[in-house]
Amino acid sequence: MSTDELLAEQRRYYAERAPDYEDWWWRRGRYALDVEAEAGWFADIAEVEDALRALAPLGDVLELAAGTGIWTRRLVELADRVVAVDANAEMLALNTAGAEHVVADAFAWEPTERFDLCLFSFWISHVPAARFEAFWSLVRSAVRPHGRVFLVDGAIGDREPSGEEERRTLYDGREFRIVKRFWTPAQLTELVRPLGFELELRETANGQFLYGSGR
Repeated sequence: MSTDELLAEQRRYYAERAPDYEDWWWRRGRYALDVEAEAGWFADIAEVEDALRALAPLGDVLELAAGTGIWTRRLVELADRVVAVDANAEMLALNTAGAEHVVADAFAWEPTERFDLCLFSFWISHVPAARFEAFWSLVRSAVRPHGRVFLVDGAIGDREPSGEEERRTLYDGREFRIVKRFWTPAQLTELVRPLGFELELRETANGQFLYGSGR
């Protein structure tokens, strides 16, 4: 499967998953955890939220792969203006946080203005190696001189690196292939430095998320 075909299948997967995406985030229904695991999950969410609030005020913000608005809702409380970009109209239809919506593929979209901050959540792990440098070039073109970046994604934890591709199954049994690349904080920091970014990344206390910011 070519990179373009894999990314097209990834877009279809998230379009189909839009209705239950927040059930996963809020650990409802089939995504429910036991009491201890749920407490750790939400403690880690609070840790990342605190880190984002520490950057405020945020000014004009670009959110890439904004999805259903889990992080958009935080951004509109902290920023003067938020532009939310996502490849799937199905996701943005559920994003009611009050941001400006742009339906566009982050791998093809070209910003027409610059922002004080670019945020992307649970996205960098979906960027294939063949598009990695180009994606960071997009980010660089989207932020003002000395502009900031904030990201959050799943932590690698005890997972063994398994290449770029992962199979995902929806609630109705349909299977899709997506890009999934997990990083340690050190790996990702070193990889983006030659591309012009200095990031400070860490994993949350309970090991759920990789997150951080930089310029």
